[in-house]
Amino acid sequence: MPTSSRADGPQPPAAISTAGLRKSYGDKTVLDGIDLHIPAGSVFALLGPNGAGKTTIVKILSTLISADGGQAQVAGHGLATDPQAVRAAIGVTGQFSAVDGLITGEENMLLMADLHHLPKREGRRVAAELLERFDLTEAAKKPASTYSGGMKRRLDIAMTLVGNPRIIFLDEPTTGLDPRSRHNMWQIIRELVTGGVTVFLTTQYLEEADELADRIAVLNHGKIAAEGTAEELKRLIPGGHIRLRFTDPVAYQTAATTLGEATRDDDALTLQIPSDGSQRELRSILDWLDTAGIEADELTVHTPDLDDVFFALTSTDTTHTNQRKETVR
Repeated sequence: MPTSSRADGPQPPAAISTAGLRKSYGDKTVLDGIDLHIPAGSVFALLGPNGAGKTTIVKILSTLISADGGQAQVAGHGLATDPQAVRAAIGVTGQFSAVDGLITGEENMLLMADLHHLPKREGRRVAAELLERFDLTEAAKKPASTYSGGMKRRLDIAMTLVGNPRIIFLDEPTTGLDPRSRHNMWQIIRELVTGGVTVFLTTQYLEEADELADRIAVLNHGKIAAEGTAEELKRLIPGGHIRLRFTDPVAYQTAATTLGEATRDDDALTLQIPSDGSQRELRSILDWLDTAGIEADELTVHTPDLDDVFFALTSTDTTHTNQRKETVR
């Protein structure tokens, strides 16, 4: 399936860029030529099934492991030529919390301040500000082992921010969180980006990518299967349609006769018209109904969602039936 093309013209400065990034373990190719351009101050979401290579990309870009080939720059620094400068510019929150449960939240923060070589007074100030920002002040003196999952995740990100990174890698940051904690985390991510931080997000929650990301890439079998905005990716998948439902058999027959391209369901008195779901096409259908003096009892618009995109780009099961999302107008 073709990937979504980027707009013509000069691209904004990249916080992260890669060209031909490759990584193998033995005879297993994990990354097979990854090209990325992630503008500063944006959220980039990387989707993919388990084992697709998402965490491997994060580990390479955060200098935890080396690539076998290709080039990459993070915050303007080459991974191979200046890894220390890359480390100074980034923060990483992995799938598994780095919080030490045996010490308090405040002590976790102060430990990070020490690791960043902040003076004692500065470290205490930064720790206090971040604990307040993430609504952890009341729990600061309690052992982190007593924190809920959402609190531990907030503390984890607060610890990541001690060094004031301009680029943050969040590797499946909301895995295991309840819906309320997930939404709180989304708000934190939005606030980070508003402050100019670039966020590289890996997730298996398609709703999360749809909510947060400026651009999304789908990784499958070590390659980028598609990349673009959420709306661009949704347009890659066929199957959008407008459904008209009637209760009057005469109106139904008149509409069915006139709309030759519509798929009929004579039992349900419904017509399904291929459509990309655009406002222009919807207006055209409504204008036609008004002109013809035909009144449909229900008009439903279906457009493919990220579930459809994900399954179409990554599923090897040709018998898989995509779930469809319909919006009643």
